[in-house]
Amino acid sequence: MIDRRGALAGAGALAAMAGMPLRATAKTRNLPPRLKAGDVVGIVAPSSALSSEDKLENAEHWLRGMGLVPKVGPHAGDRDGYLAGTDAHRAADINAMYADPEVRAVFGARGGWGGARLLPLLDWNTIRANPKLFMGFSDITALHLSFAAKAGYPTIHGGNATSSWPKEQWESFWRLAFAADTPTLGGIAEEQAVGRPGRTIHGGKARGKLLGGNLTIVSTLMGTPWVPDFTGAILFLEDIGESEYRIDRMFQQLRLAGVLGRINGIVFGQCTDCRTSDADYDGFTLDQVIDQYLGPLGIPAFTGANIGHVRNQLCLPSGGQVELDADARTIRLLEPIVA
Repeated sequence: MIDRRGALAGAGALAAMAGMPLRATAKTRNLPPRLKAGDVVGIVAPSSALSSEDKLENAEHWLRGMGLVPKVGPHAGDRDGYLAGTDAHRAADINAMYADPEVRAVFGARGGWGGARLLPLLDWNTIRANPKLFMGFSDITALHLSFAAKAGYPTIHGGNATSSWPKEQWESFWRLAFAADTPTLGGIAEEQAVGRPGRTIHGGKARGKLLGGNLTIVSTLMGTPWVPDFTGAILFLEDIGESEYRIDRMFQQLRLAGVLGRINGIVFGQCTDCRTSDADYDGFTLDQVIDQYLGPLGIPAFTGANIGHVRNQLCLPSGGQVELDADARTIRLLEPIVA
C-alpha cells in the first residue's frame, strides 16, 4: 500500500520528472492542477443532508491525512428537508469554491439526492475559467456529467469527502490527482484480491472519453442540456438498491435515447443490493437484464469492476481519454487528467 505521506513526496518527484513539456501540453488541454501537499481543497454538500455532525469532522480528518487543507463550505452542514440546505445555498458554496483562487480542488461531502437541482444555478463561466478537480460519486454523477458537458475538463468519480478512503480508493486517487499518472485500473488480479469476480460479455479493446456514473442519475438527466455527447465514449455505470426491473427500465431509457448505440465500449461496475427481495420472484436476474442490453451491442463490454457503492471502489478519471480492455477487464488512462 502506498503510504499517504510517502506518496506526497513521490508526487513531487514525479512532477519534477515530468518537466515543462507535460505542463505545457496540460495547459493547452485546460486541465485542473495536480494536487500537492498543503493544497487547500473545498468541501461542499450538493446533495442530501449529512446524517450527523461528525460527518464533516470525518471528512476534514481524511483530507488532512492526504496532506491537504480542508475548507468547508459555509452551508455544508445545513439541512432543508432531506437536502443539505436550500438549492441556492448549495449552489452558492460550489460557485464560491470555483471563484476562490486559494482552493485547488472540490470534494462533494456525500451523495443521496439533490445535485441535479443545482445545475441551472451554477456559475458555468467561472467554473469553466477555473479548472479544478471535482470529486465524489453516487448523486455526484450529476456534477460529473454536467462538468463534462459545460466545463469541458475531467473530474474524478470516486470516494466522497466523508468516505473512509481505504487502500484501493486512496491509491487510485493519488495516482490520478497527485502523481498525474496514467494508471491501468481494475483487472482480474484485483477482482480476485477483493473476492468479486467480473465477467466479460464481449472481448476486445476500445478507446474513448470515459463518461457515466450512477445509472439512476445518468438516466434521470437524459434529454436535458446537462449531459455530454456520448458519441465514441466509454460508458461506465453502477448503482445501489435497485430491483431488476428498474435496472431494465433505466437501460431501456439509455437505449431509446440513443446512448447505447453511440458508445465504443461499456463497463458495468457493482450494483449493490440490486435484487428483488420477494422470495417468490421468478423474473430476470440482474445478469440476464445486463446481457439483454449489452450483448446485442457487439462492443467491448464487461461487468463486475470495483466501481460504485463498495468499500474498495476505484477512483475513475471521468472525462479522461481511456482504453477499455474487456478481456483483461481493465480501464487504462491514456493521458493525465491534471496539469
